[in-house]
Amino acid sequence: MSEAKWYVVHTYSGYENKVKADIEKTIENRNLQESILEVSVPMQNVVETKSNGEEKVVQKKMFPAYVLINMIMNDETWYVVRNTRGVTGFVGPGSKPVPLTESEMLSMGLHANVQAKVDFAVGETVVVTEGVWKDTTGVITAVNDKNQIVTINIDMFGRETPVEIGFTDVKKL
Repeated sequence: MSEAKWYVVHTYSGYENKVKADIEKTIENRNLQESILEVSVPMQNVVETKSNGEEKVVQKKMFPAYVLINMIMNDETWYVVRNTRGVTGFVGPGSKPVPLTESEMLSMGLHANVQAKVDFAVGETVVVTEGVWKDTTGVITAVNDKNQIVTINIDMFGRETPVEIGFTDVKKL
């Protein structure tokens, strides 16, 4: 059995979440959990300044019109993804899907199927070592081993705000 890799699928703009939901439903209906492991529409927090000067944090798609899929490429999985409504095709030359390289995955904050072995626990205090929240400390409120993320509460504009951070971007204090 070959190993799962991350592939990029092009969609109609604005259809990213619909495509994600449709593929996830198909995975369930066809029992493809072993072949298509994860469907992702990467989001990032962006601070927008309103006309009155008020700042607001909003979530924006990192790659509009693209969906990332961690899957084992075979005829069935290719067919399922390619024939999902809203999908215009896989990214790659011609009709041959090309998986993301290790460095491309890391730059996007994706993980290979190598699970980081960590022992984070709810209630522990951590400091963020990378990214937008670098040098921010927070208390872990949730640990998601499958997606390799912890949720910490940070103080933003005087309010406790939950933020998801990858295992590799935090360390215990």
